[in-house]
Amino acid sequence: MSPSTSTLFRRALIGVVVALVAAYIIDYSSVRLRARHATATNPYETLTAPRVYAIPEKGQKTEYQIDADNPVQTVTCVHALFPHDGYPPCWQAQRTLHDPIPM
Repeated sequence: MSPSTSTLFRRALIGVVVALVAAYIIDYSSVRLRARHATATNPYETLTAPRVYAIPEKGQKTEYQIDADNPVQTVTCVHALFPHDGYPPCWQAQRTLHDPIPM
């Protein structure tokens, strides 16, 4: 007797949810353990980059301009797989930090 498709789907879904919860718990524990013996870049790091605006112009052109009032943006991130304590993971922050801000 073979299990039905809905039973297999339900078991697979439960397995995925359990794996994600386990990964988050391990990630959270790792951040907490490293925070007890923190260094300047572990587990939290501060990244800086110029704040650049992307201003659309006529003819499908874009002008890029550095913000005169606040030329540098600073982002605090956590070295982890998931966000923790309201900070994005550094792998995500590094990837999006230099993107221009659309106007």
